[in-house]
Amino acid sequence: MKNNWNITNWKYAILLSLFLMLSACQQMSEKETDKSAGLNGGFEMSKNDLPVNWLIYSPNTVPNADFEIGLDKTTFKEGMQSLRFDVINCSSTGGWHSPGFTNEFNESGQFEGEGTYGIGFWIKNDGTKFRVEAGGVAPFEGDMKVLIESDEQIEDWKYFECKINVPKERHLRMELNILKPGSLWIDDVQIVKI
Repeated sequence: MKNNWNITNWKYAILLSLFLMLSACQQMSEKETDKSAGLNGGFEMSKNDLPVNWLIYSPNTVPNADFEIGLDKTTFKEGMQSLRFDVINCSSTGGWHSPGFTNEFNESGQFEGEGTYGIGFWIKNDGTKFRVEAGGVAPFEGDMKVLIESDEQIEDWKYFECKINVPKERHLRMELNILKPGSLWIDDVQIVKI
């Protein structure tokens, strides 16, 4: 009788472990990569309808949201297209819980180490509330700061410019989230070490 009880407990323990491992492996973003595209701040290069070299919080990965992401060839600031988010429903939490993107710039490799970095980009906004964060990060640690949080209606392209300090032995990470429904366009993301 005791052996049956132990076997049953082991089966439950294995099933519980498998369930926890599978639930912890939820995909938080989608990414298409092309090292030749570098930063791809104009979102000109894409694969599978996603801009390459950006971690995208997409409809496939963001829980409890209703939105579309597209490369808009009719509304852009530079090049031939911009990145567009059309959001019907979303969480205001941010991070991978809200539509947007992040990047640690592994493909470009030029934003590592101590320094001050200038981040610039163009935005158009129709009804959304958006947040841009950046900071110096390392595996399992980091210091992200909110640089911009706005629900300003922007009918014509508006340029945003921010500076962020990255400490020694860290690298730059940037994140944009849409926190309230509407449409948002972003284009011509540029980053320079100052």
